[in-house]
Amino acid sequence: MRHVEHAMGTVFSFDVRHPLDAGRAVAEAVAWLHRVDEIFSTYRPDSPVSRLDRNEIDLADCPPEVADILDLCDSVAEISHGYFTAYPWGRLDPSAMVKGWAIEQASLILTRSGAVNHCVNGGGDLQLTGTATPDRPWRVGIAHPLRPGDLATVVTGRDFAVATSGTAERGSHILDPHTGRPATELASITLVGESLTMIDAYATAAFAMGDAARKWVERLDGVEAFAVTASGGTWCTSGFGGAASRW
Repeated sequence: MRHVEHAMGTVFSFDVRHPLDAGRAVAEAVAWLHRVDEIFSTYRPDSPVSRLDRNEIDLADCPPEVADILDLCDSVAEISHGYFTAYPWGRLDPSAMVKGWAIEQASLILTRSGAVNHCVNGGGDLQLTGTATPDRPWRVGIAHPLRPGDLATVVTGRDFAVATSGTAERGSHILDPHTGRPATELASITLVGESLTMIDAYATAAFAMGDAARKWVERLDGVEAFAVTASGGTWCTSGFGGAASRW
């Protein structure tokens, strides 16, 4: 079963490889994504996050998910030595944490329903469970940020998450919190791990670090990286593998 949904300012796709009807589970996951958007959208002036940013309400007045996300943001900020922040450009915006978390939770909804072989893709960030077919793992092509239509690498495996941060679609939109300027050393960086909640946030921090991210990711347990530099060169962490990395 396949389904496409517009939410949170991007496109989400569900690819469920399961013999049972997963329609009800997909509908529940879609409803979850729209609830997340209602809570965390920085484009909706009436969302709890927007109102919290304007000091119209306190954290205690927000849905409990807001405190959970801000705690996760604080954790990644500490782990990344300040390269991740919930306050880019000086305003509360935890979007870099929210999307990966929302996708992973949507994936868990499907898993709990019995749909154990699926992919949830939100704007190029993916949570994959099980396999594509009984005898074939999932294959994820990573778009080359400097050569439209080309792939930079391919990741294959089961039960893993993939997140990419870069300039291809939105330009220089990721801030280096230490300089206050957009990060420019990398064209893109892709992280692979188990949990998209953390992988997506780590990818944002890693992009802000630039080439220094290589040593940082090497120290993260169960996480690998592949990067394309602004000049078109590439590098990867020691466990990534190669042009077709198996997770």
